Amino acid sequence: MTATFHELPFGISCVQDEPMARASHALADGGRVWLVDPVDSPGAVERGQALGEVVGVVQLVDRHNRDAAAIAARLGVPHARLPAELPGSPFEVVHVLSWPKWVERALWWPAQRTLVVGEAVGTTPWFTVRDEPLGVHALLRPLPPKALCGFAPEYLLVGHGASVHGDAARTGLRRALERARRDLPRWLMELPSVLRQP
Repeated sequence: MTATFHELPFGISCVQDEPMARASHALADGGRVWLVDPVDSPGAVERGQALGEVVGVVQLVDRHNRDAAAIAARLGVPHARLPAELPGSPFEVVHVLSWPKWVERALWWPAQRTLVVGEAVGTTPWFTVRDEPLGVHALLRPLPPKALCGFAPEYLLVGHGASVHGDAARTGLRRALERARRDLPRWLMELPSVLRQP
């Protein structure tokens, strides 16, 4: 399994070279590192460790098991699955969804103006319409998550696709949430071309 790494001022994002483009992140603060929704692709954990001491693995979505538990066990660090809070970290936990078959948290890092969202929004063609940088998950388009409204992040790290920053993050998130419902017919029209992609 190959992946593409993207450098951040405060860490690394790793995007799998696959249609769903699963993304995970290593976030560093003061010599401590948190791995978020990690996939155990070659070199990913090692690159996270190069940023400092890994002190925890965070799983933001109930069904996003990925390799979080195995990596946490291997490194001997806590596996924070759907945390209500992360004491001792720079992150605030945002409760995005609590549905019977979909529970999701997000992380807000005020000092870096960074929002980390596992599934509710993404940047791959499975989420987006037209030339928009990001979009809301198809199942959430009728009722986009209000918990993400009000954030204007400088960096938006997602669970599917490359991260966005600057204006693409600030206004992109607002537009994606505002237009989620009205863009649903267009998303459905574009879906056949997405399905034909290798």
